[in-house]
Amino acid sequence: MKEEPALTHPRRREFVSGTAALAAAFLSGLAPTMASAATKAARSATPGSFGPIRQIAAGVLDIGYVEMGPSSGQPVLLFHGWPYDIYAFAEVAPILAAQGHRVIVPYLRGYGTTVFRSAATLRNGQQAALAADGLALMDALGIRQAIVAGFDWGARTADIMAALWPERCKALVSVSGYLIGSQAGNAKPLPPQAELQWWYQFYFATDRGQQGYAENTKAFNRLIWQQASPRWNFDDATYDRSASSFANPDHVAIVIHNYRWRLGLAQGEAQYDAAEARLAAGPVLTVPTITMEGDANGAPHPPAAAYRAKFSGPYEYRLISGGIGHNLPQEAPEAFAKAVLDAGKLAG
Repeated sequence: MKEEPALTHPRRREFVSGTAALAAAFLSGLAPTMASAATKAARSATPGSFGPIRQIAAGVLDIGYVEMGPSSGQPVLLFHGWPYDIYAFAEVAPILAAQGHRVIVPYLRGYGTTVFRSAATLRNGQQAALAADGLALMDALGIRQAIVAGFDWGARTADIMAALWPERCKALVSVSGYLIGSQAGNAKPLPPQAELQWWYQFYFATDRGQQGYAENTKAFNRLIWQQASPRWNFDDATYDRSASSFANPDHVAIVIHNYRWRLGLAQGEAQYDAAEARLAAGPVLTVPTITMEGDANGAPHPPAAAYRAKFSGPYEYRLISGGIGHNLPQEAPEAFAKAVLDAGKLAG
């Protein structure tokens, strides 16, 4: 077990001037792609952003994403979780771009400018669907192999991509380690204290919870931020910047379906049945991996020893100290970026 101190970062909630200048340099040649009229206004760069939002048709989605760094660089895909968004990586991305990586940061389905291409598509939040989105994005961008990294839903997405398509994943960085689950596994009761941590999952299982989340999304998600990162003193501007992504027309549906699917209360799509069967077996991951944890993570997460055997390739575990909570990339961006760079070195 390797422990790393959090690096000094006096302005965690906005770019330091040097990082902002670096981002501007890399973004000078970038331009947004064509966008649909329904969401075009939301896709322009905003104050404190790290670049214009691009759009690309990928699978069932029109995915919104930010790209930084040289197009010829080693690709890195960074996946956010719930209830966060691409700005969790606003300071990670420029660090990686400065090291020559091509950095792709997409909005997950149900967030920001990522929208479904057809009104008839099920608003499906099951784990295999989100991982399939990641693969579809790679295909659409012409990326053969990438380093995949993330936290929360994003870590699960990266884990599943490494499990189902290891040849497409050069290396993996996963906050809270091995997060691949199954409906059968989730049906098993946990000790009372652990069940208490999942209070929102049970809330979402009810009609009242769905209505409550729809009516109070911004306030609800701010509470989750506070509980998951109890020592992170984020300001209103930082939260509001990410909260704007929850205005996505499919956000509530995706979140509710995600948690209901986990408990077996909602059906997935048959096209993912084979993948889910493989995932339910708890596949061992062979790609070079660094797992990470913040020392003040207030969200439900497994102990590192519980998942060590799930990684058979080159592997490191890092505990990041200094009051770092669940949103590790945004709370300790230098440590997260270093893990991505080091994971690439593990892969050779």
